[in-house]
Amino acid sequence: MTVTLQKRSRRTASLVPNYVILTALVLFSLLPLSTLIFNSLKKDTEVGRNPLGPPVSGIRWQNYPDAWRDGHFSITMRNSAILTFGTIAGVLVIAGMAAYALARLNVPGADLLTLYFIVGTSMPAQLFMVPLFFLWTKLGLTDNLLGVIIIYWAIMSPFATFLLRSYMVAIPQDFEDAARVDGASEWQVLRHVIAPITWPGFLTVALVTGLGAWNEFLFAVTFLHREEVKPISTSLYAFVSRYGREWGLTSAAAMMMVLPVIVLFLLLQRQFIEGLTQGGLKA
Repeated sequence: MTVTLQKRSRRTASLVPNYVILTALVLFSLLPLSTLIFNSLKKDTEVGRNPLGPPVSGIRWQNYPDAWRDGHFSITMRNSAILTFGTIAGVLVIAGMAAYALARLNVPGADLLTLYFIVGTSMPAQLFMVPLFFLWTKLGLTDNLLGVIIIYWAIMSPFATFLLRSYMVAIPQDFEDAARVDGASEWQVLRHVIAPITWPGFLTVALVTGLGAWNEFLFAVTFLHREEVKPISTSLYAFVSRYGREWGLTSAAAMMMVLPVIVLFLLLQRQFIEGLTQGGLKA
C-alpha cells in the first residue's frame, strides 16, 4: 500500500510541469477570447478606460443587433456560407480524385507531383495576386463569388491532396482488388471503397478548408467590391470611421464571426484531431 502511494506521488510530481504548461496554454488561448467577449458588451468610452476587464458600467447587449445591422451580416454571412460550402465541395472532389490517382494509379512522376503539392502549401498566395487580378478582370470573374471559390480551390487543394494521399497510401490493396474482381470501375472503387475508409481524412479536409474559406480576408477584399457579394470577413470595415473605430461594435461583430467556427470545432474536435494525426503518420 505504501509503495503504491509513493509511486502515485512520484507520478503526480512528474506530471506537474505538464499541467503548468497546459494551464499556460489554456490561459493564452482563452484570455483574448474573454477580452473580446467583455469588449463586445461595453460602450466605446468604457473600452478605452477598461480594455481588458469585464464591463463595470452596465452590459450593453445592444451592440449585437447594432453590429448585425451596420455590418450587413444578413448579406455577408450568406455570402460566406456560399463561399465556404462551395470551396469545401470543390476541394473534396479535386483533392479526392488527385490523391487517389497519386496513391493508387501509378501515375508517372507521382513522387515529383507530391513534392510539388508540398511546395505549393508553403508558397504565399500573394505572389500571384496581381497577375491573377488582371486575368480575373478580363474573364469577368471579379465581383463574382464563383471566381473567389475557384481561387480557394487552387489555394487549398495542394494541402488537401497531400493529406488524403497519406490516408490512401496506408490502405491495404486487398480491398480494392476485391472490388475490381467484382467488376467495379476505378470511380466505383474510389467512391464505395476508398472514400468510406478514409472519411476521417475527408472530414479533416472539409474542416480545414471551411475554416480557411470562412476566415479568408485578402482575396475576398481584393476580388469582391460590390456590397451584395462581400463576405463576413469584410464586415468589420463597417465600424471604421475617418477619426476612429467603434470598438464595442467591432468586438460584437468579431464575436458573431468567430462563434460559428468555435461551435463547429467544439462539436468536431475529436474527428479533426484524429484526422490530422492519422493522416500525418504516413507520407
